[in-house]
Order: sequence, then C-alpha cells, then structure tokens
Amino acid sequence: MTLLRPTGTIFFIMMAVLIDMIAVGVIMPVLPALVGSFVGSKADTAFWYGVVACSFGAANFIGAPILGALSDRFGRRPVLLTSFAVMAGCLVLTGLARSLAAIVALRFLSGFSQSNVAIAQAAVADVTEPGQRGQRFGLIGSMVGLGYILGPVLGGLLGGIDLQLPFFVAGGLAAVNSVFGMVVMPETLSAEKRMPVLWRRLTPFASIHHLASLGGVGPLAAVISLAYLAQFILPATWALVMKFKFGWGPRETGWSLFAYGLMLVVAQGGLIRLVLARRSPQWLTMVGLLSAALAFTAYGLAWAPWMVYLAIVGNVFGFMCGPAMTTLVSQAAGNESQGRVMGSLASLNSVAAALAPAIGSALLVAVSGFPADDWRLGAPFYAGGILLLVAAAVAAVTFRRQAGRPSVAAAG
Repeated sequence: MTLLRPTGTIFFIMMAVLIDMIAVGVIMPVLPALVGSFVGSKADTAFWYGVVACSFGAANFIGAPILGALSDRFGRRPVLLTSFAVMAGCLVLTGLARSLAAIVALRFLSGFSQSNVAIAQAAVADVTEPGQRGQRFGLIGSMVGLGYILGPVLGGLLGGIDLQLPFFVAGGLAAVNSVFGMVVMPETLSAEKRMPVLWRRLTPFASIHHLASLGGVGPLAAVISLAYLAQFILPATWALVMKFKFGWGPRETGWSLFAYGLMLVVAQGGLIRLVLARRSPQWLTMVGLLSAALAFTAYGLAWAPWMVYLAIVGNVFGFMCGPAMTTLVSQAAGNESQGRVMGSLASLNSVAAALAPAIGSALLVAVSGFPADDWRLGAPFYAGGILLLVAAAVAAVTFRRQAGRPSVAAAG
C-alpha cells in the first residue's frame, strides 16, 4: 500500500485515537455506578470497582508488548484495526452483562484490545523525524484529552437515562473506528523495516527489561513507572472519591472529567510546542511532575467542587510531562523497533493501570466510613502526590548524571 504523506497519516491517527478515547471516556462516569448496582455498601462498591479496574489494567499489561511486537512484524494497520473490532464487541457485551463476573471478564478482554495507543505512537514515530516526535506525541495526548472532554460528558448524560446505554454507544464508536480505518488507514511501516516476532521477548517483564536496557533510559524507566502509577490512581478513584466527598453522580463526574480533558488538550495540543521550543524534555518532565504532585494534594484537600476545578486548571505543566517522557524514550530507540519500544512503554503504563486500582480501592475501603467533610477521604490522591514527588527526586538525580545532557538546574 502506498503511504500517505506524514501529515495525512498523522491526521488519521489523531482521529482514530480521538474516537478510541471517546469510546473509553463514555463509560468512565457510569462504570462505578454499574458495579455499585450489583452490591450494597460503599466499601463493597470500592472493592469490586477496584477488581474490575485491576482486570482491565492487568490485560493491558499483558497485551501491550504483544500488540506492539505484532505491529512491528505485520504492520500497524491490521493490528490496530483488529483491536478496534474486539473492543467494540466487549463494550456492547459489557452493557448486556448481568453479573459482576461477566463484567470483570469483559473488562479483561477490553484491556487487552485497548493496548492500541502504543501502536498509534509507533505509527507516529514511523513518519516523524526524531526532533519532532515530542510535538507529535503531544498531539496524541491532546486527542486523549479531547476524548476525555467529549466522552465523559456524553457518558454522564446517557447514564442519567440508563446505566447500560453508554456502553452501547461506546461499542458503536469503536465499530465506527474499525470501519473508518479499513477505508482510509495507511500502513506506516514499510516491509523492509519489519522485524520477526521473538515470542520469548513478548512477556511484559521482558518488554520492560528491554526498555530499561536502552542507553540513558534505564533510570528514567523508574521515573515513568512511578509517574504512571500516580496518574492511574486518579481515574481509578476519581468518581468514587468525588461521590463520597460531594455526592457527585455520573453527570457531575462527567463535567469534572470534561474540565480535566480540556486542560489536557490545551496543554498537550498547543502549549507544549511553546514550552519545548524553549526548554528541554528533561526540564518539562521535572516541572510537570512537581506540578502534578501539588495538584493531587489539592484534589484530596478540596472541601468544595470549585477547588477541584481550580486545581485542574493550575496543573498545566503536569499535563505536559507524559509526552516529554515519551519523547526521551523514543529518541533512545532505533527506528526499526518503535513498535516494540512503545509497547514496552505501554507495559509500564499497564502495570500502573493494574496496580493503581488495587492501591486506590484499598485506600477507599479504609476511608469509606468517614464523613464527607473529612480530609482523609482524599487518601488515594495523597498517595499519588507522594509517588510523583519520589519520581521527581529520581528524575532530578538521573538528569544530572546523564552525560552530554543539561542538568535540570541548567535547564531552568
């Protein structure tokens, strides 16, 4: 297949990620309520929602390196389109599920299929010069944010009608993505750059080891792991913490995630270009981690909804550190292994997606009996803030030790 120009390829990938994330975002406000409809107490809701979220993250952990390596062997297009089709079926079946066991199993299958952002990142790297990848990864992040803008609001409105309806709409969107891709998606990986699949390397731990072995990236892998773990505590606990603190339902949760996604789009879709034109990815990583740590603490301490929104708006640099870290990893990888490397990075992401709900739900169960005005209800967010501070400390030491790169102090 003849490749499209890079600009056309990037446009399609952006649209595919956008539709994908809208489908994900639609179910975010209602999934806790759907789980809660099968149980009675707040503590049981927190526990089982954690189990559902852990199953999704564990499947992400397993699937990310496999999908990334398969895309290196067979091309980005067939793997990405297959994942969209599987995702569509799982979402529709989740809406039809009548037991918690079925929901857990279907979210596991969904987690495997939704490891596809790594393939989109690899496709972007295929058609982008190394020096421009930070901005392009920022565009992917902005599509994720736009999905969070549109998806949760739509999910909140639909969930007010029926808890199952958002899952059917999300499944339909994923199906549209698959058909859309079959019609217009180009293949970005030429035949001469494809690599054989070495199955012994496709375990998630082997994939993470490969990432850590890249020159100059090994210590950064620890920073990324801590940051991902903190960041995934947020979506794993956001709806329930806000319900316990302020009595929010799907509608209010959807609007708060709208604000969160809007800031993600503003930061990663536009402002990151201005920042990276003047500062290094190392500097942005440091400042972003510190900004996010402060925001997490503010989320936990907030005693009124307006304070939550203020903390979201104030965390502009925190929304940029993800693309900055991805840029550092991509630049250390060879052009022929972008799929595997992005799959490795997604493995770190999915480890966090598996562990964060367990940590967050355990903390929520512990504090669920406290009154709405008790500061301890923000415990999951405080834990995330601590992880981000540790990540910032490790990053500061790492960047100062890297030969040939400016220290954080020099960059600032």
